[in-house]
Amino acid sequence: KQWYQRRVAITAGETLKAKFSAPKPESVNVTAVDFDGVRYQISNSDAGNKSIIMLSAKMRMYEDLVEFGVEEELKKEYGELLTTPEDGWNVSLKFDLSTMSEDKEKREEIALKASHLKRNCFASVFQKYFKLQEAASSSDKTAVIHYHEDEKMYISAHEDRVTVIFSTLFKDPDDIIIGKVFLQEFKDGRKGCQNAPQVLFSYGEPPQELKNFSGVLKGENVGFVTFVLYDRHTSAANRDNTINLIHQFRTYLHYHIKCSKAFLHQRMRSKTSEFLKVLNRAKPEAMTEKKFGVGKRV
Repeated sequence: KQWYQRRVAITAGETLKAKFSAPKPESVNVTAVDFDGVRYQISNSDAGNKSIIMLSAKMRMYEDLVEFGVEEELKKEYGELLTTPEDGWNVSLKFDLSTMSEDKEKREEIALKASHLKRNCFASVFQKYFKLQEAASSSDKTAVIHYHEDEKMYISAHEDRVTVIFSTLFKDPDDIIIGKVFLQEFKDGRKGCQNAPQVLFSYGEPPQELKNFSGVLKGENVGFVTFVLYDRHTSAANRDNTINLIHQFRTYLHYHIKCSKAFLHQRMRSKTSEFLKVLNRAKPEAMTEKKFGVGKRV
């Protein structure tokens, strides 16, 4: 499972590599957008010093994460790399190529760490609620994260579990049908793996945990997916992997729905082409005359 931003990792890696292969730093200005609308920009816009590379990100959920300690989490992860955000961006990292190590492994480690920016922002809210559950405490407030346009994520901690609820919008009726197949597989996953979290899903009406919340999406094209995480998922040894996987769930679901539709369309076009070939071969043969004796024709 890929939980990092691949375009950021590749661009950052190539930029760091070029520092030691080119006579002088080249201009960089790359923009990337995730499936969930998070925007990234890698640039060295300072004309006076092309060795300073800025990685900036803009996330619609960033303001929601501030109260859960996202700034402290980023300081812990990136230290001196974290800098004042550029205008129009929520968070920025600054890389000085002139002080960068020539060691290839260290350069790759820095590039990969930069690509974890969104993941580390999300980690702030999960870390808080996982630690509450670890201390056998219940949260007095449910975190509401606006992670994608009208869609939200709800997180709450209880003494024995952490509940994460995703509300997701299916804009195409076909997406609902394919989505049900995927979500049923998630629900049945515990049959083959007892360590898998419990997964519940519903359509139209929100689950009981959200009955008292205002602004909850409703409608036939709205789905709710609930993950129930226990000690084996939120413990200090496993929580990093849990965060890696769960913060990308919405992207994972809709990406595979689109892939499934593309596969079905490809098979339909292929089968149609085969049928056309069969029809072309089925043209009636030209009528021929057969003689039966002298002067008799059929």
